[in-house]
Amino acid sequence: MIRLKTSGFTLIELIIVIILLAIVSAYAASRYIGQDSFAAFVAQEQVISVIRQVQVNRMQSNVEALSGNTNFTLAIQSDCIGSQNACALRSETRSDWVSMNGLTFSASPALNLVEFDLLGNPTGLTGTSIDIAIQSVSEQCIVTINAQGYVSQGGCS
Repeated sequence: MIRLKTSGFTLIELIIVIILLAIVSAYAASRYIGQDSFAAFVAQEQVISVIRQVQVNRMQSNVEALSGNTNFTLAIQSDCIGSQNACALRSETRSDWVSMNGLTFSASPALNLVEFDLLGNPTGLTGTSIDIAIQSVSEQCIVTINAQGYVSQGGCS
């Protein structure tokens, strides 16, 4: 008996390759589809961290007056939140600012700058809090700075 040598893949090998391609493509698609819905939530954590960093820097400065140092002033711009100096420079070497494509920031009451005293309290507020809205296309998250300087995470909707 002479056997002919066949070339090609068996049906089982083809099915396994198709299943593996389906798993990889489903994983890749989930990384890109719906990315916007997580952007505001992720930015909320980063904004809290940056606010606390600016606040702690001011508390550790041991300088009674700010004397024009823009590293201790929190800037709230539509496309950046962080120390006033960092938002002006937008340098990747600094960790005290947040800016993401597709996100906008706004404060209520409408403030562009927030200054902290040596105890970490925002100056100029009497019993009110500052709500910072982080808005993406499909979601909005809130970060609150109360009159005593406590920075907290609000809800996302």
